[in-house]
Amino acid sequence: MIYNHQIAPQDLLRLDREHVWHPYTDFTNPGLITPITRAQGVELQLADGRVLIDGMSSWWAAVHGYNHPVLNQAVIDQLGKIAHVMFAGITHEPAVKLAATLARITPQGLNKVFFSDSGSVAVEIALKMALQYWHAQGQAQRTMFLTLKRGYHGDTFGAMSVCDPHSGMHHLFHHTLAHHLFAEAPTCGFDDTFQESHIAKFAQLIQQHRQKIAAVILEPIVQGAGGMRFYSPEYLRRVRELCDKHEILLIVDEIATGFGRTGKLFACEHAGISPDIMCLGKALSGGYITLAATLCNDKVSNGIASGDNPAFMHGPTYMANPLACAVANASIELLLSTNWQERVAAISQQMRDELAPCKDFSYVKDVRTLGAIGVVELHEPVNTAQLMPLFIEQGVWVRPFGHIIYLMPPFIINPEQLSRLTSAVLKVVSALAD
Repeated sequence: MIYNHQIAPQDLLRLDREHVWHPYTDFTNPGLITPITRAQGVELQLADGRVLIDGMSSWWAAVHGYNHPVLNQAVIDQLGKIAHVMFAGITHEPAVKLAATLARITPQGLNKVFFSDSGSVAVEIALKMALQYWHAQGQAQRTMFLTLKRGYHGDTFGAMSVCDPHSGMHHLFHHTLAHHLFAEAPTCGFDDTFQESHIAKFAQLIQQHRQKIAAVILEPIVQGAGGMRFYSPEYLRRVRELCDKHEILLIVDEIATGFGRTGKLFACEHAGISPDIMCLGKALSGGYITLAATLCNDKVSNGIASGDNPAFMHGPTYMANPLACAVANASIELLLSTNWQERVAAISQQMRDELAPCKDFSYVKDVRTLGAIGVVELHEPVNTAQLMPLFIEQGVWVRPFGHIIYLMPPFIINPEQLSRLTSAVLKVVSALAD
């Protein structure tokens, strides 16, 4: 039968190049494409039999690694009940259980959960929630969002409009996107002493445009795809205070940072704040099945319901997919039942120690770690196509971008495996001198 037909190894890459358009690539010259035949633990097995240690957690999602028996069983058990069902007028236990769990473990007050199927869509939903909230309050002029330069929130049009329009990856579309307000990226590092001058320009923008701003949207503590930049928790606390002062909603994008990546379950916890709206994705399902969620507090949900159009106008076809919700429940339970904080702290310390020698190279601008995120920032952009084969030769899967070589390994990685990653980064960085 056709669905059981296997493609011969010699045909796989040929067919891939003929038909498959990979992310962020030129279809006519996609660069290195690496066939994977199996993933187990923190290892990716190539078609030629080689095994790579994964330093990316499949774009930061696979916190438990691959082929985990607990998560596998959750999918198998749910598959025999309901694989998918529309969510309009219907509910099911995996979604209800997941919503209740998220309301319990996220910052206080976030007790309403709207499911979707990707991080970008979770951001779109958050933006729509904010706009519909103000429309219901009779302030339909509030259509702008205030965000930070160097930020990244996704690849769909609403999400792109709140990504940095110049230094980000979406500058090509700038002329077609809604134009919003961009404050300078935070300059105070995570451990720096915060000064009021660090947020002065942000405060000026929010004061100047307060009657037009629907919400502030930002990545809390870590600006991810915009450069893996870590900023002071005090900056985030002051943003919350300014939003409260000017009666503006606060949206935090925890898609990359949620579920332990920064050393806290959610990055907001570093600052001790709770947003009005929170976006979750990536590690939500442990990297198994695409799933996202947008949470809000009573202020937002009741505010929308009080308007002339009380129904929130969004509804993805695969919203609250039972398979995805079931594996998300298992993933969260697995995370919270283990000593994940100790493991993330150990990963952080080991990366800090073993990446430190990269500082000795003049072309390295900075080396930094936060939780299970390790970053080597260069003064000049890297050539990803040239560096990828070097990492594969070292037996690791690391995908640099821009000025950044970084590691975000699964939390189950052991010290020996992590050392192979950090050693490979050091060797590739040292090779740049040639």
